[in-house]
Amino acid sequence: MTQKILMVDVDGVIVHPVHQGGWAAQIEADLGITRADLQANLFVPHWPSIIHGRADLQGVLDDVLHQIAPHLNARVLMDYWFRNDGRLDEALLEDLATLRSQGVALHLATVQEHHRAGYLWNTLGLNARFDAMHYAADLGAAKPDLAFFRAIEARTGRLSQDHFLLDDRQDNVDGALAAGWSAALWDGSRPLAEVFVP
Repeated sequence: MTQKILMVDVDGVIVHPVHQGGWAAQIEADLGITRADLQANLFVPHWPSIIHGRADLQGVLDDVLHQIAPHLNARVLMDYWFRNDGRLDEALLEDLATLRSQGVALHLATVQEHHRAGYLWNTLGLNARFDAMHYAADLGAAKPDLAFFRAIEARTGRLSQDHFLLDDRQDNVDGALAAGWSAALWDGSRPLAEVFVP
């Protein structure tokens, strides 16, 4: 039997916000911009294009900030965001490293735009812990859409059933199962060894 590739989600699985209320929990005090303004002016109108790789976060964010927070630039806000949404789950990463040492291929399968994907892979050092990273802006599709899973299969060259997704969202797990993958919902309540058996 062919060993499955373990596809691991990022946010809510191996990466968590530094603060309890999310990466923007203290953004008004720290940067002088409200979460509501960011939601209304960045995430609602622009996020679908950014996350699918059709628009660049830094360029869009510079334009948005010029209108709603001219004292900020995109680089400052992105650095703040990525830093405050970058606490690694070292215990889970150690368990994953054990699987990798046993020959299990570990890939990331995540909904990210290009800049944060680069931060996660290079700055946080996930490139030393995983064999590959598959992310929405690079694939042109996002979980739970079937196109996301098919694009990853095209890259791995493996059959649908050779992939196993570990994700913290039920809709993504359902999407993976519908694509013919194996999948499990991750909430940290059970050991990895009970959730994924190579």
